[in-house]
Amino acid sequence: MNSTPPPLDTQALLAAHVIELDYEDLPQSAIDAAKVFISDTLAVGMAGTAVAQAKLLQNALRAEDTGSGVRVWGTEADFSAQTAIMLNAFNVHCQEYDCLHEAAVVHAMATLLPVLMAQAQTGAPVSGRALITATVAGIDVAATLGLAASSGMRFFRPATAGGFGAVAGLARLRGLTQAELIAAWGFELAQASGTMQGHLEGSPILPLQVAFNARAAWQSCALAQSELGSLRQPLDGPFGYLPLFEAEFAIEPLLASLGQVWRIEQLSHKPYPSGRAAHGGIEGLTQLMREHQLSAQDIVGVTVTGPPLIKRLVGRSAQANPTASYARLCMPFVLAKVMQYGQLSPAHYFGEHLSDPQTFELAQRVRVQVDDNPDPNTFSPQVVELELKGGQRLRTEIPELLASPNRRLDRQARLAKFELCLAQAQHRPIEAQHLFERLEHLDCENDVAALIRQSH
Repeated sequence: MNSTPPPLDTQALLAAHVIELDYEDLPQSAIDAAKVFISDTLAVGMAGTAVAQAKLLQNALRAEDTGSGVRVWGTEADFSAQTAIMLNAFNVHCQEYDCLHEAAVVHAMATLLPVLMAQAQTGAPVSGRALITATVAGIDVAATLGLAASSGMRFFRPATAGGFGAVAGLARLRGLTQAELIAAWGFELAQASGTMQGHLEGSPILPLQVAFNARAAWQSCALAQSELGSLRQPLDGPFGYLPLFEAEFAIEPLLASLGQVWRIEQLSHKPYPSGRAAHGGIEGLTQLMREHQLSAQDIVGVTVTGPPLIKRLVGRSAQANPTASYARLCMPFVLAKVMQYGQLSPAHYFGEHLSDPQTFELAQRVRVQVDDNPDPNTFSPQVVELELKGGQRLRTEIPELLASPNRRLDRQARLAKFELCLAQAQHRPIEAQHLFERLEHLDCENDVAALIRQSH
């Protein structure tokens, strides 16, 4: 007699968690985290409207879209829901400034929040509590799928896993049944896309992949509410998401933690506008320069040593005139800017900053090397070593990146980033601090669409 227990039904367990979740089930820590990262994502999305590629995408989609009703954050432009979702998702991720779940390597809010806010502007009023609940549910799904992977990324997980999280959050807002949510994941699987080639080349295709999967989430939930047939095992079937998109995975222990561990509490801010993998190098270099009162002229060489993911994601060589997308994912470029200015700013990816010959010269001094960490999905620890004129060497270790769960940004730092982002927006909100404070009390809002209207 075979005593082997039957395998867990991944989609059924995840779907039950999403559909049955109530605001009253959430601990205050998860509610607070949701408010923090909803606020951060809205701000980063507004800032993204300043990026040249964001303007190009908006113009291209405007030619094909005659709809209205859903606002592109940080602008005065309205589009149909599907187009606005694409634009907002692109804008959230296009500056590499949006939050992420580090261990899952998923920027889950970039796909999720544009979809939820589109629903809030097109359907019945969505309360702050409903938005928080849907956000927590969506993050649980996207992060669980990302955490299940034990091999390195072949597909761009923020787009692929993020899309399934966006479906979950939208299903929660729309009141889909468990069966309808699983069907929606089937439609999402049919559209899931995004390889690491865009990351390798430093291309704006990268945030566009996030945008495609966010739009697919909207379409998938609509199809699930029709009578069109879908899939029974979109996540763990032989050709489902996990077997096809992740070479090695183990999801059963994660399913057992649903409703006990809230993945929204594990998200990390991005204090610097660059690939998260570069943040240890940025912090370490900034710290050493301040402590020892160094200038660029004092530094002969910079070596950043970290896990294989660091080299893979941001260890690319410097270019004399890079695109902004390439530069944000280039450790030598961002550390050259830190050497020049003592900090990294979103402004460093515009205009003459990209072709500055001094930046290129300084970038030649930066080297990225791999340690013996066996984990293909971790960003830390990172070690930063400086070689100075005269032969002196300085060293600092960053065991955990700034703004990760155990090193949270305080309220002042979050407000400063919020105001900086809103100042970049194509159409700047007048009262940034007032909007920030309303988002801090999101659970008191009866109609979150008013936040979008109030911010323009």
